[in-house]
Amino acid sequence: MTVVYADLLFLLNFIANYLLLLAAGRMAGAVLRRWRIGLGAAAGALYAILVFLPELSWLAHWLCKLAAGVLMALIAYGGEQYLLRVTVLFFGASAALAGAVLGLELLGNVSLTLDHGVFYSQFDIRLLLLLFVACYFVLSLFFRRIGRHGGELVGLEIALNGGVAVVTALRDTGHTLTDPATNRPVVVVYWQALSELLPDWADADTPIDSLERCHAAGSRQARLIPYRAVGVEHGMLLALRTQGVKADGKPLGKLLVALSPTPVDDGGGYQALLGGI
Repeated sequence: MTVVYADLLFLLNFIANYLLLLAAGRMAGAVLRRWRIGLGAAAGALYAILVFLPELSWLAHWLCKLAAGVLMALIAYGGEQYLLRVTVLFFGASAALAGAVLGLELLGNVSLTLDHGVFYSQFDIRLLLLLFVACYFVLSLFFRRIGRHGGELVGLEIALNGGVAVVTALRDTGHTLTDPATNRPVVVVYWQALSELLPDWADADTPIDSLERCHAAGSRQARLIPYRAVGVEHGMLLALRTQGVKADGKPLGKLLVALSPTPVDDGGGYQALLGGI
């Protein structure tokens, strides 16, 4: 007879679910909100406990398992543009992890799961956790280039011209725009998110003219940042020197902020792009 500890059962399945949801989001190129991923993982871990209650044994049916997986994806990524892709990849990643666990059980003659395929092991906890992490990194490494704007949403505080604007930014490792003079990262912000703090001469649609007006006003705050994008071979963005930028309260220094004349998001609910710093 196997004694199952509910706290250990919850912890192991929470960690596995969290890493699977995180890997699926990265593979799909979805925006990662870690608190939502944590809620989805917790819902799956709670399901793992409920299936062992005698009065809820019907939850072990494959349709219930399918519904639980969809619910986890909805909690973690509901409303996202790539929800369907994330859900499919989540089930695929779960199958890959289940295969890895099964192979390890056969090779090592150990038991790492209970009935219904629920992850649990009193004696091989470290081995099971190591397997979870290894599978996550393998999946993330293999599929890291899938998706357009995979990243994590962060709160950005931009100190500019004596005021502070708070915007939501996507931390995107594919965003590599830098200041040619200092090689420091440049934050790209949709100009309307900073409209109340912009000087009169700043116009995102006319970066060169704005730079000339800046110099005519006796200021050296503005810079031109060259960039390339789909459909734009050689473009220029008007960039302003800030008094400081913070990401989730962490100071990043006096970075340049480049003004985008068009929204930078694709329905993800952010107004700025931040490189992987």
